[in-house]
Amino acid sequence: MRFKLFAAIIMVAALLGCNSGKSPANASAGGGTQIVGAGSTFVYPIMGRWIEAFQQSNGDVKINYQSIGSGGGIQQLKKGVVDFGASDAALSDDQLKDMPPMVQLAESAGPVCITYNLPSLQQPLKLSPSTLAGIYLGKIKKWSDPAIAKDNPGVKLPDADVVVAHRTESSGTSNIFTTYLDAVSPEWHTKVGKGLSVNWPAGLGGKGSEGVTGVVKQTEGGIGYVELTYATQNNLPAAQIKNAAGKWITPSPEATSAAIAAFNDKLSQDVRTPIVNPPASAADAYPISGFTFLMIPKQPRDPAKGKALQNFVSYILSNGQSLAAELHYARLPNEVQEVDKKILASIGGQSSGPGAQ
Repeated sequence: MRFKLFAAIIMVAALLGCNSGKSPANASAGGGTQIVGAGSTFVYPIMGRWIEAFQQSNGDVKINYQSIGSGGGIQQLKKGVVDFGASDAALSDDQLKDMPPMVQLAESAGPVCITYNLPSLQQPLKLSPSTLAGIYLGKIKKWSDPAIAKDNPGVKLPDADVVVAHRTESSGTSNIFTTYLDAVSPEWHTKVGKGLSVNWPAGLGGKGSEGVTGVVKQTEGGIGYVELTYATQNNLPAAQIKNAAGKWITPSPEATSAAIAAFNDKLSQDVRTPIVNPPASAADAYPISGFTFLMIPKQPRDPAKGKALQNFVSYILSNGQSLAAELHYARLPNEVQEVDKKILASIGGQSSGPGAQ
């Protein structure tokens, strides 16, 4: 099992393209401006595409992004090891007090899909909020369980064990997923809660989205939560999730955009607002969606690096958004882009708005 999991992780990394092979020390060697970032595995596929496109027109800038998980990126930024971090969980005002002066801005959004390995199933699996919570609480142990059967009437389900996969490290993808479960399941709220890292009631751990994908791909009966690109590039299906309007929604950029739109007013005040479990009025919204945030020091130690990083982020917020849908991310709406641009302009100056220190 360990050998298979290791092989799967290597395969996923190769499929996505590897920008994370250098250490911070190695990344600062050589000519030109060297920028190092670390954090979210959720954003890794689109981050690699952004870096590639930006460097084509900015040959003197080299950007190395390490896909180590949101919690790891936050800690490396705190220690001053990297030039920027990426996290699927924005830091609260209290958490910012323990960080060096920094800003955080939303740079992408996407669905956290529920992927699974059930070769005999010919149509998309459907999961209601209570059933999904029951699976991750360890209460639903067989795919033939009545709760799953109720969600999938007329579908022949295998009498196989449910093998739950979750992240082992501090993870922003886990934060999005557990924030959703916390919102829809009173039992989950009481027993487990939400955050970058929780005490999982059941399942096998995988490191990074790559590791969770590997567990599911190599384990018949497996189920896990990952960014949609990890599932599609490994030919794994994604479940339809019932939203607050009672509709079964397939994860997609469009369904994520619908989730964002449901919170536009709140996002214009604070871009850190969670977008999980939108109200029933957002009939087409996918309920397990989230933003990824860039975290950037307010006072760069190296002005050249600081300027190059600002240019890279400006590209992400403008032309870079056109690449989002190709890798199953949602474009940031204009309202969020405008908030982000104001935050970005504050680097080197005074704090600007919620989420800045």
